[in-house]
Amino acid sequence: MTQANKIRWGILSTAKIAREQMIPAIHASSSSEVVACASRDQSQADSFAKQANIPVAYDSYQQLLDDDSIDVIYNPLPNHLHVPWTIKAIEAGKHVLCEKPIGLDVNEVAQLITVTNKHSHLKVMEAFMYRFHPQWQIAKQRIIQGKLGKLHGIDAVFTYNNVDPNNVRNMPGIGGGGLMDIGCYCISIARYLLEKEPLRVMGKLTIDDDFQTDKHASAMLDFGDIRTSMFCSTQTEASQRVKVFGEKGNLTIELPFNPPKMQETKLIWQHQKAEEIEIVKACDHYVNQVDALANTIVRGTEAPTPLIDALANMKVIEAIFASDKEDAWVNI
Repeated sequence: MTQANKIRWGILSTAKIAREQMIPAIHASSSSEVVACASRDQSQADSFAKQANIPVAYDSYQQLLDDDSIDVIYNPLPNHLHVPWTIKAIEAGKHVLCEKPIGLDVNEVAQLITVTNKHSHLKVMEAFMYRFHPQWQIAKQRIIQGKLGKLHGIDAVFTYNNVDPNNVRNMPGIGGGGLMDIGCYCISIARYLLEKEPLRVMGKLTIDDDFQTDKHASAMLDFGDIRTSMFCSTQTEASQRVKVFGEKGNLTIELPFNPPKMQETKLIWQHQKAEEIEIVKACDHYVNQVDALANTIVRGTEAPTPLIDALANMKVIEAIFASDKEDAWVNI
């Protein structure tokens, strides 16, 4: 840490999400600063660093990890590189914020947890930034207080249209496909609101003939006393929505996962055909995520979303893939 007590971040790769979301968030944060980035090509690293106002650029990922001035690594690499490079970062003594999904399967996440347990002073967190938006914290509080009564269902949708064969989301074998990229949000939100894990799942996938990745994914999650549903797609008009159904009313969140930064959001509550709109003030939930992890590092407390949560989410993802293959409910 610097004399100003700011957490110093290193950016692993020149990924778009780093350039457009995380680096601006770290720059805007009062708790943190970006001190270095890395690419596998020096000219690309230099160009990225200049564009993003980062003082140091390395031409290898390992050089970034070897920089003793860096406290935490942000890992936005393609999915198949999440666990390997997060482990390397941990072994280099760095805290890590890793993009979702944090691994390719349950075994990878379990391997990561084993490594983190040996370095318990380091904080490692999966980057589900939506949880740091106040609209979800308010919604969850209201639900716990009984505003909807007993919950009966949750329906989550997240879609976009991307048919670029060079995009990593359309590449098989490295964690491509809609379920891994955006379906993980739909699963996460049900688990977050219900504060429990599903007992079994039923899932169906539509595989793209050219890409061999899932372009559409539907699933039902059975939590015992409640079932939730989800749909995600990489080849559908961009859309997102979460709806929560309860005995006393329902809640609609129109921009549940990535609302525009610094734009007000709405919680739409409905009860007996009457509608109540609750305005949530604008914020940058990426900045909130950065500050939350930085505060955890400074205070030595548990990460806001521990890796056991990432493991639980991955168990559901894996079960949906298995359900599609078996054409049956799969127990978790």
